[in-house]
Amino acid sequence: MRGYVVKKGNQYYAVIYEGLDPTTGKERRRWHPGGPRRRDAERLVNELVKRKDDGIYRGPDRLSLGEYLTQRWLPGQKSQLRVSTYDSYRRNIELHIVPRIGGIALQRLVPEDLDGLYAALGTEGRRDGKAGGLSPKSIRLVHLILHKALFDARRKGTVTRNVAELADPPKLRAAKRQEIRVWTAEELHAFLEICTGHRLLPAWFVASHTGMRRGEVLGLRWSDTDLDRGRLSVTQAAILVAYELVVSDIKTDNGRRTIDLDDRTVSVLRDWRKRQLEERLLVGADYQDHDLVFARPDGAPTNPDLFSQSFDRVVARSSLPRIRLHDLRHTHATILLKAGVPVKVVSERLGHANPAFTITVYQHVMPGMQADAATVFSDLVARAFEPAQRFSAALDDD
Repeated sequence: MRGYVVKKGNQYYAVIYEGLDPTTGKERRRWHPGGPRRRDAERLVNELVKRKDDGIYRGPDRLSLGEYLTQRWLPGQKSQLRVSTYDSYRRNIELHIVPRIGGIALQRLVPEDLDGLYAALGTEGRRDGKAGGLSPKSIRLVHLILHKALFDARRKGTVTRNVAELADPPKLRAAKRQEIRVWTAEELHAFLEICTGHRLLPAWFVASHTGMRRGEVLGLRWSDTDLDRGRLSVTQAAILVAYELVVSDIKTDNGRRTIDLDDRTVSVLRDWRKRQLEERLLVGADYQDHDLVFARPDGAPTNPDLFSQSFDRVVARSSLPRIRLHDLRHTHATILLKAGVPVKVVSERLGHANPAFTITVYQHVMPGMQADAATVFSDLVARAFEPAQRFSAALDDD
């Protein structure tokens, strides 16, 4: 097999000789786009020749990018990804990629095609009926999907290179991180007192005393709790996917975790289980048993959005500072950090990837902790002042 480089316009191509056509007897040559630099095309020629020698070369076909993504790549991802992640990939491919560049032949895709896609999405990419473009973060998600899909295509020999590696997605602007709003321990206590008698109080109590995410609280099963030992396991979450409620397994090692419970939380859960059993008796045969701790009165999973809205209504009727349901998680972490609990312990309770991430998220707490540390250090040195004076006087006497 022979190969060489040809320049056409501003692009270089790796041209591969594939022998004689058995039907016509004419020579067959395949053109593979190599990009605007000759050395890239030369490198591509060498790689294609090696692939042919190794028996893994595949000539280009008429498969389009859209066909590859929707018919070949995306179906294979369904078993690899969380339900919510798969749905995000599907929606981005269908809404943003296929309508704009899906018709381009996969083998003829070049980095400039992706650059043009990103530019268009930045100016007129919204699909919700509103004018304007997508945020840099949303466009980078599209880029990550394409990068992963083309990486898999190259790994399997469908394409010879991953053009997404040469594309230029927008950089994330140094946007100001949304300010985290939290309650003090006193404010959290006041909220729990206000909620006395509310059916969702036990769920909010557990959320605030464990730092669990909304979906993790609503996905908690009784089989995941061990009230005698005072602990629970986070193994699944209730989430909304395309407006439908889905209970999904938690696949990350850090997300799947065990959380120790305090005596008050254990007591709240014991009392709640008694009430849930009473509700089950009232519903009778129509009860839907999913073993969920915080199910609806009929046993069905609780809608996460309705769960948050109920919290918002209670907070709005109170004189407490306005926070979101998710801020109960931040409140849990902040109170622990300010009390001097090691960052690693807090990180494990929250299910973060590592303590460094916890520090980044809750850096607003650190300045106060550093001031406390400075005071502690100064007090320790000051207390040692008189013994040091006596030691110095003893040396002078000698």
